[in-house]
Amino acid sequence: MTTPSPLGGRNRTLFPTMPRGEIVAAYETYVDAQQAVDVLARADFPVDKVSIVGSDLKSVERVTGKLTWGRVALAGAASGAWLGIFFGLLLLIFSPTVSYAFVIAAVLIGAGFGMLFGIVSYAINRRRRDYTSVMQVIATSYSVLVDPDLVNRARNLLGGVADVQAAPGGWAPPAHPSDPPPAQPVQPPAQPEPPADDQQPPAPPAS
Repeated sequence: MTTPSPLGGRNRTLFPTMPRGEIVAAYETYVDAQQAVDVLARADFPVDKVSIVGSDLKSVERVTGKLTWGRVALAGAASGAWLGIFFGLLLLIFSPTVSYAFVIAAVLIGAGFGMLFGIVSYAINRRRRDYTSVMQVIATSYSVLVDPDLVNRARNLLGGVADVQAAPGGWAPPAHPSDPPPAQPVQPPAQPEPPADDQQPPAPPAS
């Protein structure tokens, strides 16, 4: 006998599973895969049966610059000033008798404490990390999965190709199934070769 969970159906959201389906297209970037799904959506395709799966995930750290005392102080002052504005306006809303001078004082005090905190943190961690960066998780390829019952329709809408690769200059929308096929290039007729002359020219008479 099983005990029902108090969360009910939300367990499926807490523990996601891999989607099931067939790959109808593969792209190098997420933007290309997203635009392919947009093509299906504009064609009234049931997009709730579509999934984008990223393969071969990689963690990328992009260095944005070098830390200096001035940048650390400025960033700390900015964050402290925003915190001071928040508390000052909050007090001004709940206490209308407070003047705007208190808000300005809160901003200055917050900027001072933020600058001091940033400088102290940088002095402690300077030897371990002396630069700023942004962490990203990206995939090598992105596959568009569709329910098996709708694979043929999705392939027709995406151009009828099972493995569509993004163009080097960006993603290009596939041709619609109702469009006529492209015309074959016309090749010029082959020129006939001149007949070979097997006879040797007569030798000049001896003097």
